[in-house]
Amino acid sequence: MKAAEATALGKRVSELIQTGDSGSARTLLLPVLTRRIPFRALDRIGEEIGAGSLPSVITFLGSIAAEGTLGGWPVIGCALARQSDRDQSGAFERCQSFIVAADTWYATDILGERVPGRSLALDFDGALALLEPWRGNLNRWIRRAVGVGVHVWAKRSRGTPALAPRALTLLTFLEPMFEEDVLDAVKGIGWGLKTIGRFYPRELAGWLHRQVVVAGRRHRKLMLRKALTYLPPDQRSLALGTAGLS
Repeated sequence: MKAAEATALGKRVSELIQTGDSGSARTLLLPVLTRRIPFRALDRIGEEIGAGSLPSVITFLGSIAAEGTLGGWPVIGCALARQSDRDQSGAFERCQSFIVAADTWYATDILGERVPGRSLALDFDGALALLEPWRGNLNRWIRRAVGVGVHVWAKRSRGTPALAPRALTLLTFLEPMFEEDVLDAVKGIGWGLKTIGRFYPRELAGWLHRQVVVAGRRHRKLMLRKALTYLPPDQRSLALGTAGLS
């Protein structure tokens, strides 16, 4: 599906939703969600849907989520992202509800990239405040989504030196999660650390040194392994406290 086709379909689905014909909108969209279509096309559809009035769209997104299709999650995620521009806290709440209902890693990652990840890139302080309670949520997928969001921020930062203080802020934010023990959550948090290390290796190495060497904090081996992925040898040695040892 080409970009123009996806946009046109999204507009048509949105029009049907806004006129109260959600049944026809669902009938039109569902065949697309069960086909192999690039996520970028599904994202365009979601953006158009998300521009509509909140109550009707929220109900419609719930019906799409109930289908459990892989293609439904990018549509939902981008619709929520569009809603976040005018209702950020509500979009975060709805994102959390969809993550819990989906109960799977791929929906978590798709939604985490498009809602908290995008929000961190566009409204760092506001998104960080909304993510704060997610760190201690009892649901492992919600905790995982925190790391996914951090990954997106780091990826979009592309190592811009002026953003290094924000990388340090995110590392401080993730500090309570370094001892995460549930594997599904560890993978998401580790992903966030890994991407910070790719673009801000010095900041991550110093932070890891404080967690592992200075404080001796308990951690899963996978967490540390992911965090070390992109660190060059000198920064890895700093992180592990092995600098100067032979």
